[in-house]
Amino acid sequence: MTNGDDSSAATAVLCVECQNGVLGPDAVLPALGADSTILVDTLARLLCTARSSGIQVIHATHEGNVGARIPGTARLWRSLGPATAHWEHGTPETQVVSALFDTVDLVVPRHHGLFPTLDTELIPVLRGHGIATVVLVGVSLNVALPFTAGHLSQSGFRVVVPRDAVAGTPPEYAEMALRHSIAMVADLTTTDKLITRWSSR
Repeated sequence: MTNGDDSSAATAVLCVECQNGVLGPDAVLPALGADSTILVDTLARLLCTARSSGIQVIHATHEGNVGARIPGTARLWRSLGPATAHWEHGTPETQVVSALFDTVDLVVPRHHGLFPTLDTELIPVLRGHGIATVVLVGVSLNVALPFTAGHLSQSGFRVVVPRDAVAGTPPEYAEMALRHSIAMVADLTTTDKLITRWSSR
């Protein structure tokens, strides 16, 4: 992590799509779910320390697309559109994985798009809470996280990514994405380093 203001009041942990329909037993992307088996335990440790240190935890969830049409031409939409057609607010698939949720957390859902910051409330919510540094975690390094990291960085936020608190598939690609893409727009660190830093305050 580079120098800068990472006080608890200016920092948030943003969990991208850490929900039952993505990381649960009935994940719509089984390969990603299989490659993310230890991710939930790592995230639980990180989020517990964040909350006890006064750092806001925000969950960016996907609650299905509004309207019946597949919303884009991307191959991902063609596979996920039918699989998520029944998702809506309150369905089990859209709920944050229980091990990662606390009532003090914020949940900012979206109903469109491949990542959670474009044309949604998320960036205004971050700014409204005075957030300067976003610790970005969750899934996936294939699509959502690179777009989100780039958009946050371009929007003026400092982005920090603990490399063991994110996942993609296959794992060897995820490592390459961290090294060659995420590292261009974010500071890479580890969960243990963040926990040690926050615990020492």
